[in-house]
Amino acid sequence: MAEKLKGTTTVGIVCKDGVVLAADRRASLGNMVLSENVTKVFQIDDHLALAGAGSVGDILSLVRLLRAEARLYRAKVGREMSVRALATLTSNVLHGNRFMPYFGWFLIAGYDEKPGLYSIDMAGGVTEDKFTSAGSGMEFAFAVLEDGYREGMELEDGIKLALRAIKIATRKDVFTGGGVTLVTVTEEGYRELSREEIEALLK
Repeated sequence: MAEKLKGTTTVGIVCKDGVVLAADRRASLGNMVLSENVTKVFQIDDHLALAGAGSVGDILSLVRLLRAEARLYRAKVGREMSVRALATLTSNVLHGNRFMPYFGWFLIAGYDEKPGLYSIDMAGGVTEDKFTSAGSGMEFAFAVLEDGYREGMELEDGIKLALRAIKIATRKDVFTGGGVTLVTVTEEGYRELSREEIEALLK
């Protein structure tokens, strides 16, 4: 179990006008780097997103399930699932599989009437957060987040803080690296920053 949980740093930050999710792009198995170009942040619906730290196969399986459930909810109810509802669904799925668990720690983020962020462990425990981190580099990321987070901060400042947290984790945690995926979810929807945008912000 410990080996499967190695190798990622994910970060989530709630801002005044949206929420930021970021993750590194390295995939590792034990002490071996398997890839430097893995996506760990996923769109679930127009205003919903997930970041996962853990077993890649388990994360992708859960993403497929949640996307299907989100589409089904929209078809039945006629509107998009709320952030809290997606977090509850994810918790129920993980708790229901706790004896054959998904090996991962998940950040659920989105925007309905306001931005929202939830951290969910593999047994289905849910915590609503203003900022959080998961994965092998989380201690280093948390140090940056604790120092830099401000209630009601602008989205641009949240983006810079998330990038700084991932950058520090990349320097200090050997299982974190390979670049950064960063997305924002606002009233306008889900948006992934381009590699060029991220590189410009990291300079």
